[in-house]
Amino acid sequence: MSSGNVLRITLIKSLIGTKRTHRKNVIGLGLKKINSRAELPNNPAIRGMINKISYLLKIED
Repeated sequence: MSSGNVLRITLIKSLIGTKRTHRKNVIGLGLKKINSRAELPNNPAIRGMINKISYLLKIED
């Protein structure tokens, strides 16, 4: 993957008190604990998951 097609995602808030579907999205993105990071491809499926839980994440292009 080239650097332009990668999103660096960091979980910055706790999952306690969030909806079950939001927790499933966090797990689907490969994040587990606070400050865990993942580098994922920039595609519509990943963007949709990020948009749903954007209040929990920090996103770097």
